[in-house]
Amino acid sequence: MTTSRTSGDQTDDKTHFGFQDVPVSEKAGLVRGVFDSVAEHYDIMNDLMSAGVHRLWKKAMMDWLMPRPGQHLLDVAGGTGDIAFKFLDRVKGDGEVTVLDINHAMLSVGQDRALDQGRLHGLKWVNGDAMNLPLPDKSVDAYTIAFGIRNVTDIPMALREARRVLKPGGRFMCLEFSEVTVPGLKEFYDFYSFNILPKIGGVVAKDAESYQYLVESIRKFPDAESFKNMIGEAGLGQVKYRRLSGGIAALHSAWRL
Repeated sequence: MTTSRTSGDQTDDKTHFGFQDVPVSEKAGLVRGVFDSVAEHYDIMNDLMSAGVHRLWKKAMMDWLMPRPGQHLLDVAGGTGDIAFKFLDRVKGDGEVTVLDINHAMLSVGQDRALDQGRLHGLKWVNGDAMNLPLPDKSVDAYTIAFGIRNVTDIPMALREARRVLKPGGRFMCLEFSEVTVPGLKEFYDFYSFNILPKIGGVVAKDAESYQYLVESIRKFPDAESFKNMIGEAGLGQVKYRRLSGGIAALHSAWRL
């Protein structure tokens, strides 16, 4: 069988689901099952996986994006609304966000949060797939995805779709867990991730297996430099990245030129 590297260790008919090899056709359903399970505990999940620092990383994402009034943002895998709400706050409500997520449960969490916060305008909630975006070509000013790209079955396809829907001059930004580059921190982070986090997930969310998958999915995701190359291969330009918190996460930026 000919092996073609597309996302992580994906081959012609197999891909990874954490450390397991599964048929490509099954991965989306398996990922959906994970997020169905953790949707109600999503904020706690991110707090556990990042020691609460994900909130600072998302602020850094908005700082680098520098949203402007009147812009239309597509936030992919953004069901809980975190990035959408930060964007609308930055533009003081003068903007539009399409929140797209493949998972109904995650979208329900975000819609409930929006209602609780009195956010009734500027938000559109769409159930859809990052690999086949239900948006026209050149239709959005910015595309963001936070902690979602590593769960996509075919990452290069998702990146090409991002370029397709961006207007010329549009901005791509991705926040994702990455490869720790600081000695000492890496050993501690690995021990915490594999030995402590799934146990906490079992107590908090009653689902240790989903947390085990999430830890494994981080280790299967390309390092920051490799992911930078993938973004460029998808046709986006001026690709740059910043490592955050010693490489625990990375923030990638690119443009449709």
